Amino acid sequence: MKWGKRIGAAVVGMAAVLGVVTAPAQAVTAAAAPDISLANVKAHLSALQTIANQNGGNRASGRPGYPASVSYVAQKLRDAGYNVTLQSCTSCAGSNQNIIAEWPQGDANQVIMLGAHLDSVSAGPGINDNGSGSASILEVALTLARENPAMAKRVRFGWWADEESGLRGSKFYVNSLPQTERTKIKTYLNFDMIGSDNWGYFVYDDVASVKAVFDEYFRTIGIQTEGDTEGDGRSDHASFKSAGIPVGGLATGAGYTKSAAQQQKWGGTAGRPFDSCYHRACDTLSNIPDTPLEKNSDAIAYAVWKLAVGTSTGPDFSLGLSPSSGTVQAGQSATVTVNTATTSGAAQAVSLSASGLPAGATATFNPASVQSGGSSTLTIATSASTPNGTTTITVTGDGTSVDRTAQYTLTVGDVSVRTFTNGTDFALNDYATVNSPITSSATGAATSPVKVSITGTHTCSEDLRISLKAPDGSTYSVKPTGSLPCTDLGTRTYSVPVTNEAASGTWTLVLYDAYAQDTGTLDSWTITV
Repeated sequence: MKWGKRIGAAVVGMAAVLGVVTAPAQAVTAAAAPDISLANVKAHLSALQTIANQNGGNRASGRPGYPASVSYVAQKLRDAGYNVTLQSCTSCAGSNQNIIAEWPQGDANQVIMLGAHLDSVSAGPGINDNGSGSASILEVALTLARENPAMAKRVRFGWWADEESGLRGSKFYVNSLPQTERTKIKTYLNFDMIGSDNWGYFVYDDVASVKAVFDEYFRTIGIQTEGDTEGDGRSDHASFKSAGIPVGGLATGAGYTKSAAQQQKWGGTAGRPFDSCYHRACDTLSNIPDTPLEKNSDAIAYAVWKLAVGTSTGPDFSLGLSPSSGTVQAGQSATVTVNTATTSGAAQAVSLSASGLPAGATATFNPASVQSGGSSTLTIATSASTPNGTTTITVTGDGTSVDRTAQYTLTVGDVSVRTFTNGTDFALNDYATVNSPITSSATGAATSPVKVSITGTHTCSEDLRISLKAPDGSTYSVKPTGSLPCTDLGTRTYSVPVTNEAASGTWTLVLYDAYAQDTGTLDSWTITV
């Protein structure tokens, strides 16, 4: 039987029978938080383990497993209706991203923020450190979206890059906030390692009033806590604390040794570390017991409901976009799913509109209005005259009682760019094949087609045969856009139907004329995406 969830004063009565010192019944009843599904938390951990398995055994910042972890978490949040921002951390290893997700309800000037670092060490998959904190706050966030309570304060979640190299992601986020935005964060709660195999129950003791919220929950289930001394200054709450933001959080212990007194209090094994796989390859799914993971996840939800959930003031709804950003070339269209959810009161009719479109772009909704809880497809169509650049488009849901907005970031112009460099003359002789290495650098994934422009003079009996070889060995045939005379080559444009590939490195342009009569020199070529 689980205590402390939706049973109010009954919890106090049972705890009193057991001789546990309890908080007043009113305090416990006020935070009627839902039970957080242990199965769902473990499913997130399983996904993170799979990501590590597929990416060299870890999810370290600067390694492929980290952006894969970001994609998993961010998509779950977008699907639930959160406003999600991926913040590029330029001071992090590999310039990886923080995830910032905000539930669009409650007073935006009073923010309760929860965070956990999403990266692991390079030695292992980091399922306790810190998949446990990351998965738990993700499920709390998804539960908040499903429950849709009326909110007194705004709730914001953060998943941090590169904690393991010195709290870099959280430092970058805090340092990037203007002072006016920092003051809106009334409390930051941090969760770093909450599923240790030889666990304790540690509560950050930086701010007594914040610690009291967690202690209140643990008292209702008969668990004593201790202040967390091992984590002082060693996790992401330190970034917020140094900026003057009140902090709190939970931990179950890392490399410190459990004492005999702590064994008496919590069970487990004295003389052993709280986490025997701390920063090791064995920090896998098998390193996570259910008990601390479940109780700490429920404690997180208790704190959110206690600190941020308010009394309903009337019908309301949320509005979210999936995805929240996109890139198109001029003349192309972007498709966005507009999700709504009833957050309090009865469902209401919501009319949808978009503003802030770039020149030459139009927006259509299908359908143009929904009942809150429904969804619509937004199509943003650009024209050939739409200028390159990035625009923030505001989508407005005009409800019968309230209006809600969400932002979509549209980039026109290919930001997935390859730059190819080649400035050498290459002689093409009889029956010759020229293999020209071309240095390329890439950002993002290439789009199709690639256009090849060749400048030079070539006398021949047949058209040139040209192919492009990618760094992974793939070969693409080059076809001219029109007929190609053999004499006076001049400047010719060819196209290559390259599929999406993110490939920096050495590409090879291969030119072949099996029936060349004279020596021709091809001066140079450029390749653009």
